[in-house]
Amino acid sequence: MRLKSNGLLIINKEKGYTSRDVVNVISKLFETKKVGHTGTLDPLATGVLVICLNKYTKLNKILTCDEKEYIAEVTLGIKTDTLDIKGNILEKKEVFVFKDALLKTLKKYETTYLQEVPIYSAVKVNGKRLYEYARNAEEVILPKKEVTIKKIELLTFEKNKFTFKCLVSKGTYIRSLIRDILNDLNVIGTMSNLTRVRQGVFDINEAYSLDDVKNGNYDLLKIKDVLDISKVKVDNNLKFKILNGACLNGDFPDRVLFLDEDEEELAIYKKENGLYKVEVML
Repeated sequence: MRLKSNGLLIINKEKGYTSRDVVNVISKLFETKKVGHTGTLDPLATGVLVICLNKYTKLNKILTCDEKEYIAEVTLGIKTDTLDIKGNILEKKEVFVFKDALLKTLKKYETTYLQEVPIYSAVKVNGKRLYEYARNAEEVILPKKEVTIKKIELLTFEKNKFTFKCLVSKGTYIRSLIRDILNDLNVIGTMSNLTRVRQGVFDINEAYSLDDVKNGNYDLLKIKDVLDISKVKVDNNLKFKILNGACLNGDFPDRVLFLDEDEEELAIYKKENGLYKVEVML
């Protein structure tokens, strides 16, 4: 029965859907309210959205990876309030960028820097989300956070558009990265498309559309198959202790996924002060 399905579902999110929309669709299809995701995508964006089902919703924190890869399209000559093409146009003019200058600037951003969070985001300042300040036309100091651009590569270059691929740390806003690049080039532009092609070990080539899922054309992934973690098979005596959440002694890796004799997942344990304690029950 779908109701009892525990696993990960890798969705290729379509444009126009919020991440919450996808969760709601999956919730209805699998007849369960226990559905979550591990990294928001804006409605404009497409690509990898990792969905957790039932008991796997407990794994959200573990699966929220430190590395994501995107392909972004930038349209030059348009400035918007949201930093993407869906926003209100603040300025429009013809601009020109030399390819060599663009390549040099992109290379400059292969670094760690303090990135200003966009005003249209869900980050909270003084208990209120930034987009609420924006909608109410209220002044607010935008916070900055440390991000790392691990790799950035120009893919296409036209008169008024370019696309690039970037590998970034968790928490990086691609809209903000584009804003910073364009500010360095002293031109205006906005993000016109964004695709998340990879999140941790999950690749877009292994992702399913919502139509695939509706038609039964999908596979659920198990943690034992995708998480880089040591696995230990236990006997029924130790299984009983694990299922009851007991602390364990032993000589295991610092973080371990325990399996029963049938290789069913039991729990993830973590070593703390010489004892193994439950991190996530499965």
